[in-house]
Amino acid sequence: MSTTITFADLGLADPLMRAIADAGYTTPTPIQAQAIPRVLAGGDLLAAAQTGTGKTAGFTLPILHMLLAKPLEVRKAGRPRVLILTPTRELTAQVEESVKTYGCHTKISSMVIFGGVNINPQLSALRKPIDILVATPGRLLDHCQQRTVDLSGVEILVLDEADRMLDMGFIRDIRKILAMMPRQRQNLLFSATFSDEIRELSKSVLSNATEVSVAARNTTAERVEQTVYMVDQAHKRDILSHIISESGWHQVLVFTRTKHGANRLAEKLVKDGLSASAIHGNKSQAARTRALDDFKKGKVAVLVATDIAARGLDIDQLPQVVNFELPNIPEDYVHRIGRTGRAGAAGSAVSLVDSSEIKYLKAIERIIKKTIPQLPAPTGWTASPPSPHGADDEARSEGRRDGQRRPQQRSARPSSSGAAARPGRTGQGPSSAPRRDAHSDNRPAQRRDAPTGARAPHATGAPVRTGTGTGAGARTASRPATPSGSTPRSGDSANRSRRPALFNK
Repeated sequence: MSTTITFADLGLADPLMRAIADAGYTTPTPIQAQAIPRVLAGGDLLAAAQTGTGKTAGFTLPILHMLLAKPLEVRKAGRPRVLILTPTRELTAQVEESVKTYGCHTKISSMVIFGGVNINPQLSALRKPIDILVATPGRLLDHCQQRTVDLSGVEILVLDEADRMLDMGFIRDIRKILAMMPRQRQNLLFSATFSDEIRELSKSVLSNATEVSVAARNTTAERVEQTVYMVDQAHKRDILSHIISESGWHQVLVFTRTKHGANRLAEKLVKDGLSASAIHGNKSQAARTRALDDFKKGKVAVLVATDIAARGLDIDQLPQVVNFELPNIPEDYVHRIGRTGRAGAAGSAVSLVDSSEIKYLKAIERIIKKTIPQLPAPTGWTASPPSPHGADDEARSEGRRDGQRRPQQRSARPSSSGAAARPGRTGQGPSSAPRRDAHSDNRPAQRRDAPTGARAPHATGAPVRTGTGTGAGARTASRPATPSGSTPRSGDSANRSRRPALFNK
């Protein structure tokens, strides 16, 4: 379909056509050719396409066209007409950059908000009228709580990487955000992967939606050559360093499962004379931006990342992706290797697979409906001296490998948490709630349990000093358990219940 259609055939406004020409495009990709007319028609849309096929322009171009066609006479500060939600800061910045690129010849205003940076510049920007807001859910809810963002005027909602936005990591935040928007709006869901569960869940967002799918579900880019090397986990770092050096790779994106593993691998590669940086959620936003910029400019040859980089990183002509460890969520593999082979270019994806990861490899092959060629471990590499922390690191990796996905753990709340007495702030993202609850369970409970004037014992069985010198308070023996059949005196602080105040009502 896209071979006979040009952007001129889609009926887009002249300012947008000028921007498209400036960018050097004349022919839409298949997802753009199918999605743009459907978005312009005004209905809800579920769009699935391989990574690197131009999905972002598939919704930004028609949205800009509709805003130009129906300008508002009165625009209010902090009240966007379009809300685009993404799961990562990097993807948020990239989408807003596309909005500015295609809207450069218009007066349509846009801004990006995400966490990890000072909120004050965002507060200042939100004091002005805004047409398109691109945001991550957590920081958006912070602004909604402070009433600096008003979602009551949203006409179009976009969930980019919708499968990630609707999983257990974000669904609670998404539901809070949906409740703040008008029911009558256009909903657009775009992603490369949609499981059956996510498709069912999307029905709670979409209404009489049409579906666009330009490739088989959850497939990988055809021009990405995929290879598996069967190697021992303990030798992966040495083997990867050897492969990069011997192959002469000048730009390679490496995925690890854990943040700690990303740091250790980057340090190992630097020690071996390679230029490498790590990017993950524990890095500051400034450090993440700097590492990514250095990688794009070629100052850093190897960027080691967790799955934070699996979605949204658009790097021109990235030739090589390596899975240092396979993801335990098979859809994430599709997004990982989708960082290469973009826009029709060729690419290569290598996975280092230990025998314990075979089950993940089989799950990936089932979802992509393809058997990935397996090769024996490369030869000629030299083993590094064993690290005194190696066993701990491997055990930590194994524990994460078979555990739940991080967002699911984050969203769980203890059933008997002391936080019930201290409800969280409205709009607080789920990532911070468990940490706050953990502190409220421990420290306040210890203070409440200690008798007046007493210091809490350092360990079970330690004597309790009251400072009174005589009487009941002078007893220095550890608190004994209440004998069976006896009843503690109501005024005896030594035998007072040690439960949190929540349960003493």
